[in-house]
This record gives sequence, structure tokens and C-alpha cells, in this order.
Amino acid sequence: MLRFPCLVLDHDDTVVNSTATIHYPAYLEAIRRMGRTTDLTLEGYFRVNFDPGFVRFMQERHEFTDEDFAQEYEIWQECVRRTVPKVYPGMDAVIRRQVAEGGTVCVVSHSVDVNIRRDYRENGLPEPTLIYGWEQPRELRKPSPHPLYEIMRQLKLQPQELLVVDDLKPGLDMATAAGVPFAAALWAHRIPEIHAHMHRACENCFNTPRQLETWLFGA
Repeated sequence: MLRFPCLVLDHDDTVVNSTATIHYPAYLEAIRRMGRTTDLTLEGYFRVNFDPGFVRFMQERHEFTDEDFAQEYEIWQECVRRTVPKVYPGMDAVIRRQVAEGGTVCVVSHSVDVNIRRDYRENGLPEPTLIYGWEQPRELRKPSPHPLYEIMRQLKLQPQELLVVDDLKPGLDMATAAGVPFAAALWAHRIPEIHAHMHRACENCFNTPRQLETWLFGA
């Protein structure tokens, strides 16, 4: 019997290695093309995505308006279309094993549905059953618990039958708000304060996908 009938996976830096190869370079390109400046490093980019989150950071640091976000979004999507991120070694095994044993994989992410599906397809992964991405209205995106409520409603599952796997605080906040178990994916970086926060806040923290696989399915 599966430990969790439904895995709810974050996408970026949980399933695929995308911040370093796509999203941070896209941020730098957007800032340059929009006539702004930044000294934010890749490590700093991980930190602001963790807290306070990308949207609030852009509003506070760069004073982004809705029009600015629309322009930044187009630049970001140009960068996303140019590069397919690679799945983390071991996460492919987790996803395939969950599906092979009769479970479900859903995705709640700040990436876009069509790009998530492309990444799964190009990495040879089973297509997720449900995806809630950036195209959702802002107030319904993670960290809102709305995606989890919808997954539970559509799949007729209880909170304890889901497991959210995510590398950042918005995923943890979403799971906590919905009463859903959470596992921290800590393999994308080694930033001390993020790891420390996750270890304080989460009962289940994993440094590698293989550790997660063993916990979920046994040896």
C-alpha cells in the first residue's frame, strides 16, 4: 500500500533543476531589458523566492506594477522556451514508482502548465494528473491552499492522503493551511538559513531524492 496515494510536487528545484539554468538568468535579462539594475546573486535569488516570495520581492525591490509584471512574464517565457531543465537524478524514480504502484502525481507550481507538461514529456516522465500553475489567478496560486482543496475535491481524497513535496516556504505554507503533510526537498542548494528553517518547521526533510524514495516506498 502506498504511503500517500497522491504526491503533490512542486516543479522548479524539486523535480527539475531550473532556477540556476532558466529562472535566475531570465530575471537578470528582464531587469536589464526593462532598464533597471540589480546586484542579486543566484544565492540571493533563492533566498527571496523562499521569503518573501518573487512577486512581493519584485514589488518591493523593483517597484513593479501590473504592466511591469506582464512585460517580465513575456521575457521569462522567452527564456523558458529556449531551455528544457533536467530532472534531478532520483526524482524520475520517485515519480515513476508512485505511478507504477497505482498512485497519482499532481503538480502545484509557479511555472506554467504548458511548460511543466513539456518538462515532464522531454524528461520521459508520466504526465501529471492535475496541474495548478502560474496561470491561476494570483490570489489562488500557492501559497493559497486552493490548489490542494481542488485536488482533494477532484480526486476524492482526504488531507492525510496527500503529500506536498516542495523546496520553498510558499509550498510549506500552502500545505499547512490545508492540513496536508509536507516534505522538504533540500537538494537544489545548500543555503544554511533555508535548510535551518525547513528543519525547524518540517518533520520530514530530505537532502536527496533517493532519501525521499526510500521513505515513501521502502528500500
